[in-house]
Amino acid sequence: MIPVLLALAAAPLAVPADAPAPILTTPEAKDTLSFAEPQTARVTHVDLDLTADFRTQRLTGTATLDILAKPGADAIVLDDDGLVVAGITDTLGHPLRYTVGAVVADKGAPLTVQIGAARRIVVTYTSAAKASALQWLPPALTAGKMQPFLFSQGEPTNNRSWIPTQDSPGIRQSWSAHVTVPANMMAVMSADRLTPKGETAGKGERRFAFDMPHPVPPYLIALAVGNLAFKSLGPTTGIYAEPATLARAAAELDDTQKMVTAASALYGPYRWGRYDILMLPPSFPYGGMENPTLTFATPTILTGDKSNVDVIAHELAHSWSGNLVTNATWSDVWLNEGFTTYFENRIDEAVYGKERAATLADLSWDNLQRDLKGAGGPSSPATRLHGDPNGTYGELDYNKGATFLRTIEYRVGRAKWDAYLRSYFDRHAFQPQTTAGFLADLRANLIRGHAALEKDLQLDRWAYQPGLPDNAVHVRSTTLAAIDTTLAAFDAGAPAASIDTTKWSTQEWLRFLNGVPRGQSPARLAEMDAAWGLSKSPSAYIGFAWFSLAIANHYEPVVPALDQYLHTMGRGLFVFPLYRGLMAQGQWGQPIARRIYATARATYHPTIAAALDSIVAKPS
Repeated sequence: MIPVLLALAAAPLAVPADAPAPILTTPEAKDTLSFAEPQTARVTHVDLDLTADFRTQRLTGTATLDILAKPGADAIVLDDDGLVVAGITDTLGHPLRYTVGAVVADKGAPLTVQIGAARRIVVTYTSAAKASALQWLPPALTAGKMQPFLFSQGEPTNNRSWIPTQDSPGIRQSWSAHVTVPANMMAVMSADRLTPKGETAGKGERRFAFDMPHPVPPYLIALAVGNLAFKSLGPTTGIYAEPATLARAAAELDDTQKMVTAASALYGPYRWGRYDILMLPPSFPYGGMENPTLTFATPTILTGDKSNVDVIAHELAHSWSGNLVTNATWSDVWLNEGFTTYFENRIDEAVYGKERAATLADLSWDNLQRDLKGAGGPSSPATRLHGDPNGTYGELDYNKGATFLRTIEYRVGRAKWDAYLRSYFDRHAFQPQTTAGFLADLRANLIRGHAALEKDLQLDRWAYQPGLPDNAVHVRSTTLAAIDTTLAAFDAGAPAASIDTTKWSTQEWLRFLNGVPRGQSPARLAEMDAAWGLSKSPSAYIGFAWFSLAIANHYEPVVPALDQYLHTMGRGLFVFPLYRGLMAQGQWGQPIARRIYATARATYHPTIAAALDSIVAKPS
């Protein structure tokens, strides 16, 4: 075992395989969203033994925590958000005193345990009532309509509502679990699945075992339970889904193994064993969640033409950026999402070609401009990459971060940049990182004192200043340029029926619909819908763009389709802007928003519903 004080120091470049993951102790690495005091005592391993009760909608059992502490430390502070703790003991069963401190909004409460000399403790507990991380779906909200479903969403700080640990991305922990569920259901987790089919655990129950030997940030501990089946997609890839969804999902995502091969060729070996995908019900709040070994994905990406499989490329890329090298605090989430958005585009290029990648990058630029404007302009503090622990405005963490890295690539050359990135992931594997740490590494291993290059790259301006530096690279797509020409003709009065959209990809539709001027007559909107069937589009992306345009014009005929959409869609990327759009329309839109939300709220993940509560209740 390495000395305790060394383990608690700033991250070294190389860490023995059996050593606890290092933490960072520099001022910018302090996590203001966690109560933990890791320099005094920290969790290094979590072992869960839980039973899922669909009747009470609770997880109940134990969490056994391995602790690394400074000599003489006699207490550890955990994060707690509504956990019902029955007792805490050492491994011999001796009770340990504990207290739960005052609740802090959006943070929970500190759970302080007097550990004395104990370095392994057992917490017996039940998950919080209406835990923010857990969504318990009734059968009606699943694809099969026969059995209920449970899934978790830990990022950023929700796992403290069902796991008593130090819920901070900079405190990496290995973990293991046993989960007992109804016998007719399957449990999957973001770890090696030791008993894929489960084992009989008693009358009417099955027990599943899992192990994650690598230290991961605790937000990546994920669980799902439901009527699931599995289909292989390649030697190390596959998909879990409800039987009613499995065949369609497997057909859409059959390039997954190619993506793993392409990603590994770019930036080093995939270090997590298998890469599987779990296709969730539509209430899942994100496009995807990069849980190690098992990406959680939304069915909204299943459009039949692979237009949106870039979501899988994105979640796969997180296996390097985010999962392997993790932002130490949420103030630096761009190190997670910006890196991944850049890497995702490189995977898309390797698998689908340069023009597909250029199309996606060009749309990313559009979204970047949208969010810079929405944040209040380029001088707004909300446009800084490093800053607020709640992140930047909109998707700036993703798109400004990716543009930053792409700009470096163009300035230094792809070969040199790729060699640097590969070495970066190797040097910092299974470790936390900060913006300051990344820039220091960049200067030491890429710039190497080259004054002209340092000046040209404008690193500190990109990382710490608002707005977009003047060296930003905008990749342009010939595919989207053709759409722009079509859009100009439409704006000049060309009939909707004269435009052939039969071969358009989702990306082409988005460029077109987002480019249509917001002021349209009811007759023109009716013409568009009649020609292209927009209100009935099977694509969630096209539907979102169309409904956004219709809302801006108070287009009443779209309301029934919008109502249905918002009752079957739980992805925050879509529902937040639509409700905001309705609320912004005053006396026309606000009653519609409130009427729909009154019944749709129950279909949303708790984190989405909590955020929408303030949006829909917001006065005009």
